[in-house]
Amino acid sequence: MRRLMNALLTVAAAGVVAVAGVDGQVQVPATVAQPTPVAAPPAQPPNAAPAPVVPAGGHALTQGDLEAFFDGIFPMQLERSDIAGTSVLVMKDGQVLFEKGYGFSNTKDKKPVDPNATIFRLASISKLFTWVSIMQLAEQGKVDIDADVNRYLDFQIRPKFDHPVTLRNLMTHTGGFEEKISNIIVLDAKKQPTLRDDLMKNQPMRLFPPGQVPAYSNYGVGLASYIVQRVSGEPFEQYVQEHIFAPLKMTHSSFYQPIQKDLAGFVSEGYRGDTTKKPVGFEMLNPVGAGGLSSTASDMGRFGQALLNGGDLDGARILKAETLAQMWTPQFRASDEMPPICMGFYQDWRNGLRWIGHEGDLIAFHSLFFVEPAQKIVLFVSYNSAGGGSKARPELIDAFSDRYFPGAPPLNVMKNWPAEMRQIAGTYQTTRRSDSTKLRLTQLGGQVTASVDKDGVLTISSAKDLRGHPEKFKAVAKDLWQAEDQSRVFAIRDDKGRVVRLAVNFPGVQMERVPWYERQSWLIPAILSSIGIMVLVLVAFLIRVGRRIFLRNRPKWQPQPGTIYLTFAPKAASILWIVVLGTVFAVFAIGGDDMLPPTPDWFKWFVVLNWATGLCLLVSLFAVLRAVLIWRRADLRRITKVKFAIVGAAIALISWCAVFYHLIGPAKRI
Repeated sequence: MRRLMNALLTVAAAGVVAVAGVDGQVQVPATVAQPTPVAAPPAQPPNAAPAPVVPAGGHALTQGDLEAFFDGIFPMQLERSDIAGTSVLVMKDGQVLFEKGYGFSNTKDKKPVDPNATIFRLASISKLFTWVSIMQLAEQGKVDIDADVNRYLDFQIRPKFDHPVTLRNLMTHTGGFEEKISNIIVLDAKKQPTLRDDLMKNQPMRLFPPGQVPAYSNYGVGLASYIVQRVSGEPFEQYVQEHIFAPLKMTHSSFYQPIQKDLAGFVSEGYRGDTTKKPVGFEMLNPVGAGGLSSTASDMGRFGQALLNGGDLDGARILKAETLAQMWTPQFRASDEMPPICMGFYQDWRNGLRWIGHEGDLIAFHSLFFVEPAQKIVLFVSYNSAGGGSKARPELIDAFSDRYFPGAPPLNVMKNWPAEMRQIAGTYQTTRRSDSTKLRLTQLGGQVTASVDKDGVLTISSAKDLRGHPEKFKAVAKDLWQAEDQSRVFAIRDDKGRVVRLAVNFPGVQMERVPWYERQSWLIPAILSSIGIMVLVLVAFLIRVGRRIFLRNRPKWQPQPGTIYLTFAPKAASILWIVVLGTVFAVFAIGGDDMLPPTPDWFKWFVVLNWATGLCLLVSLFAVLRAVLIWRRADLRRITKVKFAIVGAAIALISWCAVFYHLIGPAKRI
């Protein structure tokens, strides 16, 4: 299911996610408190020599074996996925077992990756530093994580659902915010917004009541970073520098965007695809607390060891041990059988391991930072190319876990599974989406279908294994399915027993059932058919114009009695829609993979699109009226009336889609 969530989150990162409405209240607890939290282990003696760990059937976790493992997997990944370079670190019991760079940080200059000096852009791993900062302030009594966040802001989160949004909600991505991507990535430092301006001008609507449904939100984490700034009186970047990086001696780490001049020479280039082409440039992610971190493998090892030491490293303490234990206590999940999200950290399960940490993605950089408290392991890897995301990273964590800690828990398939489990079948979309902006249009490409065969095997259309084969989920408990790779799916029911959402391995999002009128299974064919009908209207119009110009001396063709050509309104509406939709399609087709997420520079074109769509809708109104009123004429043949009706229906469907999916809609918020 990690493959499924990678697909969903990649789509979301590109601004793709959508809407659904569900009746009933879902029976999912806002928090799932565990009686025994994951305790941070005590500090290890600095010179302790850990004994090799050799689980039954596994390899010893030693420097030599790690070198053989990584020397085998990374060159293959770099070649296969067109990755310029990667940096990796493994620590065990406070000792660095392996630290190495592979490939290049700059392909033009053939500059090798140095794990101690080469700085990678770590994207959403940044969130862990934001939450550590918040908990530092909570320890000092300066913030209450269960208070309304408006208490700490100089602007207000708009009220909704009669429940305030709290920092705990933001930590668990249950603030209910829709997706926001305007200014999420900026390459020109002159256009980089301030943290406050970005949050104020791009406040998203709220889709779900706080604490009920996870919907991964960069905006929510950005709010927390601004609260750090407001409460501490220091710019967020400076706060983290002084209260986390400096105590831990993370000398090559920064939240400044662009990075400080004294560190700029250490930053790896990032590559979108072909590593022989021009690099992407320094991706400035907004808001800063959600993705602005730059760091090295060595520095991230120090951070990881401080976490495993209960918040202390070499006598420098960034958190109390009890605070960190609280942060690692599960806060939200749909079932005890699913990996939970904790306070900013989330868990990833494999072979009995309980990895806890975060992953991070930009256009070019794809990173992973996990610790395993029981085994006292730190694992960090970062790739500087787009190919590191969808396959290389999940392949790495799975291969590492299987090599050194083999022994997947037995798959106990239910023999007599309840028939009502078939109700999971249907169409779903991620809860990380936007309902109120032009992003809603992208939901048609972000839907997945779930189906169950006669043996109770569940398949989800976008869930593929690393070979690209469909994953098969087998029923292992009531409303719970598991695949051979240990990925799980859990069906969430409302108070009437209906399956309304699916929980997956990544606890920061769920998948919500799509209403019938939004299902792509019928809507996309209907849209394409409607466009095809309007194209035929355009072609017929052009043929008639051509005849008038080039065949003016020939006798005119006369229709049969009771037959008339389409009148002005349906012809004009069809042609206008083809021009508008064709232009939008051409812009995105030409831009392709080189297009960046929207910035305010796009807003003027959104205004133009609104005016053009408004004109189309106005003319379409008359076209649809014409299609209805034509049936009142007794002098016309039925075939003529059907022709008007078909064109009118096509225009009506496209008009509904334009309004529903906000082709005409907010121009300065996306």
